Amino acid sequence: MKNVWPKEAGKQVKRIGILALQGCVTPHIPHIHGLGCEAVLIKRKEDIKNIDAYILPGGESSTMLKLIDVFGLESLLREEFQYKPVWGICAGVILMAKTVKHPEQRSFGLIDITVERNGYGSQLDSKEDFLENYTITYIRAPIIKSISKEIEVLARRDDFPVWITDKNQFMGTTFHPELNNNWPSPMHRAFFELIK
Repeated sequence: MKNVWPKEAGKQVKRIGILALQGCVTPHIPHIHGLGCEAVLIKRKEDIKNIDAYILPGGESSTMLKLIDVFGLESLLREEFQYKPVWGICAGVILMAKTVKHPEQRSFGLIDITVERNGYGSQLDSKEDFLENYTITYIRAPIIKSISKEIEVLARRDDFPVWITDKNQFMGTTFHPELNNNWPSPMHRAFFELIK
């Protein structure tokens, strides 16, 4: 995959990096272009250059961690995540969480939440739902079991937070908004507000 430019090439735009090692990557591109931003697919260290914000996509978090090791990205990503907006989606929330259970797993520990992997069940338990009149999808989604008082809950499902933010730098959704072809999604718009 090559990095993808928005329609208004040459215009000064924000560059949003999508960790593109595994998982649901390319459906984010039209949403990012809909914001007037450039989508940059991050696979190697050399892709991390002048990135304004990062999306950690849905997928398989343990596989992503293995590939982050294979490509030697962890220390550089940790450095970038210290001061740039990051949005974790499904598996991405797991990578951002301070504590991961079922089973325990290392993470970047960016946001003070505890998540349980595959909390809503297996792939067969995947389902569509609606949020802000917008179709979203849960795929082997984690459950956010606890959050710190500093975290704002933007939406819940079955009393569990499914959309959270620290109102400053980080955002997480346990569902996938990128699979809806109406772009940009309300969640992509909200993330963009953290970048500006």
